[in-house]
Amino acid sequence: MRPLSRITFTVVFDNRPFRTGLEASWGYSCLVRGTQKTILFDTGADGRILLGNMKRMGVKPSMVDAVFISHQHWDHAGGLKRMLDMRNGVPVFVPASCPDDFKCKIRDEGAPVVSVDRPQALCSRVWSCGQIGGTITEHSLVVDTDYGSVVLTGCAHPGIVEIVEKIHRIGQSDIALLMGGFHLRDSTQGEVRKIIRHLKRMWVLRVAPSHCTGEDAIATFRKEYGPDFIETGVGATITV
Repeated sequence: MRPLSRITFTVVFDNRPFRTGLEASWGYSCLVRGTQKTILFDTGADGRILLGNMKRMGVKPSMVDAVFISHQHWDHAGGLKRMLDMRNGVPVFVPASCPDDFKCKIRDEGAPVVSVDRPQALCSRVWSCGQIGGTITEHSLVVDTDYGSVVLTGCAHPGIVEIVEKIHRIGQSDIALLMGGFHLRDSTQGEVRKIIRHLKRMWVLRVAPSHCTGEDAIATFRKEYGPDFIETGVGATITV
C-alpha cells in the first residue's frame, strides 16, 4: 500500500481541558486529517461549542468529508445537527442498530445515512470495526498507518478490551494508539490494572484515554504506560 503522509487526530470537543482558549464540556469529538477523507469522529454534546472550538482552531466545517457517529448518545451526537447545518450533504456513518427516528432526523438534514453492521471501509485505510455490544451498540474508527492501527472509541460501552479483541479478530496486529473514551469511571483501580494488562498483551502500544474514562483510571493508565501514555483533551493534536 502507498505510504500515508502525516495523519493528525485533533480533539475538538472533550470534557477534559488541554488547550487554553477552548471550551471544555461533557462529550467527545475528534477530527482525523491526512487520510483520503477528512473525518469528524462524533460531534460532542453541543453544536455551538463544537463549531466554536473548531473556528478557534482554524478548522472549517467545509473541510469535513464524512461524519462518524460511534453511538447515538447525546454527548456524542448532540452537535450533529449544527454540524450538518454548516456542512450539508456529507455522509454520516452510524451503527445499524441506531433507532430509525435518529436516522430519519439525519436524512431530514439532507445527509445520507450509512448504516454500519459489519466492518466497513470509509476510504482507503480507514474503516469501522462494525457494531459491537448488546444493550448499547457502538462502533469504533480504525485508521491503518505504517506504524500500526490507530483506534478511536466513543465511550467503549461494549468494553474497551472487547473492542480491541474484535479488531484483532478482523486481522489487525499492533495497535499503535488507542484513544477516546474507555468508560472506566466506575471501575476500581484493580479492574483498571487488569484491563491494562489485557491491552498490553494485545499489543496496544500507546494510549490517549479521555472523556468518560475517569480521572482515577486515567491516572492509572498514565502510571502503567509511562512514556507511552499521551495526555489529551480539547485542543490536543496527536500526529502519526
